[in-house]
Amino acid sequence: MKIYDLELSGHSHRVRLLASLLGLSYQLIPVDLLNGAHKQAEFLRKNPFGQVPALEDGDVSIFDSNAILVYLASKYDTNRTWLPEDVVQAAKVQIWLSKAANELANGPAAARLISVFGAKLDEQAVKAKADALLSVMNQHLQDRVWFVGNNPTIADVALYSYTAHAPEGGIDLRKFPNVDRWLQSIEALPGFLEMPKTETDAKKALSL
Repeated sequence: MKIYDLELSGHSHRVRLLASLLGLSYQLIPVDLLNGAHKQAEFLRKNPFGQVPALEDGDVSIFDSNAILVYLASKYDTNRTWLPEDVVQAAKVQIWLSKAANELANGPAAARLISVFGAKLDEQAVKAKADALLSVMNQHLQDRVWFVGNNPTIADVALYSYTAHAPEGGIDLRKFPNVDRWLQSIEALPGFLEMPKTETDAKKALSL
């Protein structure tokens, strides 16, 4: 199994994280986005959108991080807890996969893009989106440990990376104690794999 990856990408990390939680062996292949490797023909054959991550598992090729999570959970989780077979629970997982692809990407992840990668985005707008999403997440976790059901699922994996690293974009997670508790629950799982941290001025400002 090969994972085409960028170390500081939360989308890539969620794939590495699930693979580690499932105890899978894989080869990491870094993609040099800085020099445009993701836009070259060789990589575009793996993902025509020119984005990381991409997965090769034998003769199977999958791109899009949430799609890869679905594939890995469906194929390798024999207990079917990471992606429940129950249709209602599976639909609820899909809700949060959608939020990870939209509100999370356009809120906490976008704020981090500004601080870490110098993205030219409206900082006030993305922070407002982050605050709105985290408020909903915090309320949802008021009386539960995990986002869906009684066990961790790929919904938790999809939401984890950019939420945990939101302070790098100047998002103060101390306002969301249930979210912080949930992050700690994920980090206590056997096989948890940390995403590299970056020190940013936005993160440092939170401690002043």
